[in-house]
Amino acid sequence: MEDSLLSLSAIISMIPAAIFSLTRNNGVRGNEGRNVMFWLTLSIAATGPLIWIFFNLSETWKTGLSAALWITIAASINIFTAITLLNDYAWRLTPLLIPYLIILAFFAFFWQHMPEARPLTYDLSSWIRIHILISVTTYAFVTIAAVSALAAFLQERSLKLKYPTNLSRMLPSVAESESLLLRLLIISEIILCFGFATGMATQFQETGELINLDHKTILSLGAFGVIGILLGAHFSIGVRGRKVTRFVLLAHLLMTLSYPGVKFVTDVVMN
Repeated sequence: MEDSLLSLSAIISMIPAAIFSLTRNNGVRGNEGRNVMFWLTLSIAATGPLIWIFFNLSETWKTGLSAALWITIAASINIFTAITLLNDYAWRLTPLLIPYLIILAFFAFFWQHMPEARPLTYDLSSWIRIHILISVTTYAFVTIAAVSALAAFLQERSLKLKYPTNLSRMLPSVAESESLLLRLLIISEIILCFGFATGMATQFQETGELINLDHKTILSLGAFGVIGILLGAHFSIGVRGRKVTRFVLLAHLLMTLSYPGVKFVTDVVMN
C-alpha cells in the first residue's frame, strides 16, 4: 500500500508540469517561457521520482523493472532540468518529455508488485557503483536526445505540410532541435565510452575477463555504433532530417532493450 501511494504521488507530481507545458502561450520563445511557474512545476516533477527512490532504494538497490523505470524517470527529468538551465530552447521539449515520462511512470506503477530479481546490497565495489551511475546517466541523455529528434521530425513535417499544429508551435524549431540533439549525442557517446571502461573494469574484477558478450553488452555496443555512425555521417556529409531521427530512435531502442528491456524479460517473461 505504501509503495502504491509513493508511486501515485510521484506520478501526480509530474502532472502540473505536463499541463503547464501543453497550455502555455504557443508563441513564447527564448527565456520568456522559463518563468516562475515553469520552474515551480518542473521542480515538483523532478522531486517526486527522487522521493520514490529515496524511500525505496535507501537500504537496497532493487533490480526489478519498476525500479529501473523510476530510476530512468528521475535521471531523465533531473538531467533535463539541468539542461534547461544551460540551453535557451531545451525547455520547449517539455510537452514531449514530461508526458512520455508520465507514461513510463504508469508502467512502473502497474509492474511494481511483479516478482523481481534479488536486490543488491550497498556493499558494492566502487567500479560497480560508478558503472551503474554512468549507465543510468547515458540512458537519460539518449532519452532526451530521442525526444529532441522527435521534436525536429514533428517540426519538419509541419513545415512540409504547411500546417503547423498547436504542438509544433510549442516545440523548438528544426535548427534548434537538431543543434541540441547533436550536443546530446556527443555527450552520450562520451559517457558510453566511460560506461564500457567501467564495465570492463567491473567484469575484470569479478571474473578476470575484460568483456562478456552477453545480450546487454551487445545491445549497448550496437547503440554506441549507431550513435558513432550518425555523428560521423553528420560531420562528414551533413546528414540531417528524418534520417537522423531514425538513427536516434534506433539508438534509443537498443539502449531501452539493454536496460529496461532486460528487466522486463527477467521480471515479467521469465517469472
